[in-house]
Amino acid sequence: MKTVYVGMSADLIHHGHINIIKEAKKHGRVIVGLLTDEAIASYKRVPLLTWEQRRAIVESIKGVDEVVRQEELDYVPNLRRLRPDVVVHGTDWREGIQKPTRQRVIEVLQEWGGELIEPEYTPEVSSSRLIARELQRGTTPGQRLRRLRRLLETKPVVRVLEVHNGLSALIAEQVQLVRDGIVREFDAMWSSSLTDSLSKGKPDIEAVDPTSRIVTVDQIFEVTTKPMIYDGDSGGPAERFVFLVKTLERLGCSAVIIEDKVGPKRNSLFGTDARQEQDTVEAFSAKIGAGKQAQVTEDFMVIARIESLIAGAGQEDALRRAEAYIAAGADAIMIHSAQRDPTEIFAFMDAYRDIRRRVPLVVVPSTYNSVTEDDLADRGANVVIYANHLIRSAYPAMWRTAESILEHGRSLEADEYMLPIAEALRLVPGSP
Repeated sequence: MKTVYVGMSADLIHHGHINIIKEAKKHGRVIVGLLTDEAIASYKRVPLLTWEQRRAIVESIKGVDEVVRQEELDYVPNLRRLRPDVVVHGTDWREGIQKPTRQRVIEVLQEWGGELIEPEYTPEVSSSRLIARELQRGTTPGQRLRRLRRLLETKPVVRVLEVHNGLSALIAEQVQLVRDGIVREFDAMWSSSLTDSLSKGKPDIEAVDPTSRIVTVDQIFEVTTKPMIYDGDSGGPAERFVFLVKTLERLGCSAVIIEDKVGPKRNSLFGTDARQEQDTVEAFSAKIGAGKQAQVTEDFMVIARIESLIAGAGQEDALRRAEAYIAAGADAIMIHSAQRDPTEIFAFMDAYRDIRRRVPLVVVPSTYNSVTEDDLADRGANVVIYANHLIRSAYPAMWRTAESILEHGRSLEADEYMLPIAEALRLVPGSP
């Protein structure tokens, strides 16, 4: 019997998949090459279902004889290993971004006289559109909560954008860029203490109480589906931090980041210009442990933010603290720097690789912003947070608009700074 290879993502099964499998079965024994989470995440969103869940579904479909892992978007490695007689794929890949992939399949099949069969693509069906429609309906706290860990498992670097209200969160949710067939988007959201304070016209000194911040998070969650990392400042006393963990986990936040500082809050970007006093290793480790004990699921993450480079304590102190915080149960380490040059961050990242019990590493390139995500990933960064960029970009535009109205006594000249009203209304899904 001939062997037939069918490549699939199969995140949401629809009748188009069934039609392809039926056609494949006419020609022999059907092997489905199921793309791994990593392969899918390399060009679009992490799949809703894990590879194991998708495999269980595909294996149960009548006509499927075997399911194997397809580790790359490229079919060639699997085809050379399995040497199928036939590959079946819909006609949709004859044009567009999949066209080069199709050509490589044709070329490799010629090596052993294999055949490509292309049944007509099932019209008006698309997994991507179905998933987008499903995401528009919203998500549950549990689904959102576990997505950050899924991202860390499947993506080389997780890209996170600051949000401070529902509208900014919609931008983080929806903005995309397609380049060379790869969809670039933000994977998660960052609820920043700084930007939440600024959006309320208050200084970044923990003047916004936690209840108000939680209300903001809840409003953001009403209109989005992506996971959130919450800026917990110092976390407060350990006995209060446990309640913050419980609240965030119940809402569906994926992680909280707390910094190892004590005393009145001073924003870290002031560096040594403002007095930055670090907590003791023992006290902060105990706080991490208390937070980990308080959480209910294994999905929630407590991330330890090390301020040694900010406070002038140096790299050795930062590394010593990283090891201690990991031993205390921290799920990830965030290293912060106020330097415009990335030298000290790179030095820490290089040394961090030698830590025996490493956990994911989080960086926030607000000051050393000439460094690319690829540079940071090559050095070992797992999460890159753009921590205050939306509110900082909104403020100049609002100021220019207000000045223009004052200068001209009308708003016509300010049109260049603003969205047309119709576009502004369309920003929000469900608007008439």
